[in-house]
Amino acid sequence: MGEHVRIKDRIDAAPRYTEADAVRLNNMFRGRDTVEMLTLLLRENMLGDVAVVSSFGAESAVLLHLIAGIDPNVPVLFLETGKHFPETITYREELRELLGLTDLRNLTPHPVLLAKRDETGLRWSYDPDGCCEIRKVLPLKAALAGFDAQFTGRKAFQSSTRKALPRFEIEDGRLKVNPLADWDKARLEAYMAEHDLPAHPLVEQGYPSIGCSPCTSRVAPGEDPRSGRWKGWDKVECGIHTEVTPLDDGGANDPIF
Repeated sequence: MGEHVRIKDRIDAAPRYTEADAVRLNNMFRGRDTVEMLTLLLRENMLGDVAVVSSFGAESAVLLHLIAGIDPNVPVLFLETGKHFPETITYREELRELLGLTDLRNLTPHPVLLAKRDETGLRWSYDPDGCCEIRKVLPLKAALAGFDAQFTGRKAFQSSTRKALPRFEIEDGRLKVNPLADWDKARLEAYMAEHDLPAHPLVEQGYPSIGCSPCTSRVAPGEDPRSGRWKGWDKVECGIHTEVTPLDDGGANDPIF
């Protein structure tokens, strides 16, 4: 396929992409198998320098297994907020060893900023947006400055704010790739069973979506999987992802993945 080249040649240290590039990729891979798509993207270096952003949460093993099976050297970025459940840290190390991840990078908040804006460590209790900015948004923004694209584990079924999630989108001039956008819960569970992947230990305790421990609650059966995040607050995303706005694809039929 003649398209097996980077969408943009590297002109400077941080190439930037447009919404048209995302639409082009969505159309190119419409209906294509996820493994086939990832294999082409990684082995043909179509996206330039790319990293995986992983929370090592409830379903993280699926995307990490898919990518590690193609290239275990892809950098994996983990936001070490200092507020994770101990089970998440243990799970991170278990998956790192099991999948042979060679480049796991723990991103931590800037110590000066943390001391200045969250000296007590309790900002989450009165300003969760500010806490997420310090511990997640700013560290990830700094880390992604060196990459052309990122992979995320977001899925359309997870919440109403993600129902229009495409496989490819644009954020800050960088490609954001959601390989599992069209996967549902049953498919994820089947994949994990087929490949004997361990589940996050908190899933069976009623946590289908797992973030920082102070802001993550159990979810009742039938509830939105992300309804346990920031319970009681008018907040559905930490800030590293925002509510999905459908791309203007020139009238192509939805869904665009």
